[in-house]
Amino acid sequence: MSGRRQSRHPRRRAAGALDLVEERIRIGGRAISLLRPRVADALLDEEAFEHEEFLPYWAELWPSAIALAEEVARLDVDGRRVLELGCGLGLPSIVAALGGARVLASDWSPDAVEVTARNAERNGAEVETVLAAWGLASALVDAAPWDLVLGADLLYERRNVEQLVALLPCLGDEVLLSEPGRPFESAFLERARETWTVDSRPAGGRVRIHHLRR
Repeated sequence: MSGRRQSRHPRRRAAGALDLVEERIRIGGRAISLLRPRVADALLDEEAFEHEEFLPYWAELWPSAIALAEEVARLDVDGRRVLELGCGLGLPSIVAALGGARVLASDWSPDAVEVTARNAERNGAEVETVLAAWGLASALVDAAPWDLVLGADLLYERRNVEQLVALLPCLGDEVLLSEPGRPFESAFLERARETWTVDSRPAGGRVRIHHLRR
């Protein structure tokens, strides 16, 4: 997924080197076609992990991304400026763009940004992409405020809690997060409630949608 560190990015493969397969999914009555890596574990890079603990989280179509996309499909986002953090394969961004939003999809992985751009194009969605970490000095903050910030399955690691607690208030006043109950989710929500009004509801299976507003 996105922005685990700020110092360097994982090594990028040559364009077209990824072994991609198509996955089709229906969201809000639309048929969405996504390219994804055939085998996510094939993207593991020992050097990148040694330097940054980088793992190819982006390469899976996670239940949280599907739940977030379904939530976005129910919203009126026409004309709104929408930012997705940790876009992965780009599903929520694509659904927002098809709903009329002006979307910027961001990720720390160059491969994720490239695949998201390809997925947007194949679905006729106008989505801008950017390679960005979760630092406060970034293009994401420079372009704020965003009308809506999206994130699916972002809280993999303890450090993600502090990163998001610091970053989200700099981006806008409304955030939708879709999380599957990973260990650090509760710690994040406790901290977030110091700044945000948080409404949470189940979204199928272990996934919950958290709506943060100020």
